[in-house]
Amino acid sequence: MTNTPIREISLPGGVGPYGITVGPDAALWLTLVGSDAVGRFTTDGGLRTYPVDVGARPLVITAGPDAALWFTRSGDHRIGRLTVDGEQTSYPLPAGTAPGGIAAGPDGALWYAGMASDVVGRLTTDGQVTEFALPVTGGMPSMVAAGGDDAVWFTLNQAHAIGRIDPAGEVTLHALPTAQAAPVGITPGVDGALWFVEIAAGQVGRISPDGRIDEYPLPDRAARPHAIVADPAGGCWFTEWAGNRIGHVRPDGTIDGYDLPTPGSEPHGLTVAGDRTVWAALESGALAHLTPG
Repeated sequence: MTNTPIREISLPGGVGPYGITVGPDAALWLTLVGSDAVGRFTTDGGLRTYPVDVGARPLVITAGPDAALWFTRSGDHRIGRLTVDGEQTSYPLPAGTAPGGIAAGPDGALWYAGMASDVVGRLTTDGQVTEFALPVTGGMPSMVAAGGDDAVWFTLNQAHAIGRIDPAGEVTLHALPTAQAAPVGITPGVDGALWFVEIAAGQVGRISPDGRIDEYPLPDRAARPHAIVADPAGGCWFTEWAGNRIGHVRPDGTIDGYDLPTPGSEPHGLTVAGDRTVWAALESGALAHLTPG
């Protein structure tokens, strides 16, 4: 593995961050799933927390099209909205949805994955919910991402496939070449393709808008890659949950890995800041800050 400057910043109170994104205020916003809270972190101000309802289990967070933060509440089947000033609202979803991934779509709405209900949903910024049933049962839609083709793409963890839903709601599924791959994170790359990670197969994948799939095995096939985000310089960054690393895949599929300083850090979500440094949420109770060489 490659050595590169990574520093870890412990969070107060033992809170374990899961999802992370850069907000419209340039701060880092975190989901604190075990604490039923959302956090705002800056290097000069530390962590400020915003409690949500007990049992909400906030999971994935994203910056919305309306200068607010939007996050899934997997425990009580709601989508939360939080302004940078701390004003909080939430929108109910059908019972049993268990929303996982969420992303701003190309149409100005928020799109989410119903992990337990076999749907991909659309939520407008004024709270209107539309759900689209998927042509598979028990597929466990997990994460979503806006493509450059005006469609939304998503992973089907238990169906071992990548899905695409167009503006009219038509769904196309692409089976992965590797059996039992269990894809999780997905992100639009700077090359116009969608990149994803296969947590069970220990691989990174790339799917072009026309459905061509390439897979790149990790040096450590047991690393359990979890989340992925585009590198503005090309390729993508991803977390290796079991490998205790932050990984990088180059546009040609070459894999690099950067070991985290503390064993058992449990890296989950990650994001790239405006200065192109990488921030990862460590569920052990810290943030990792990686400065590319």
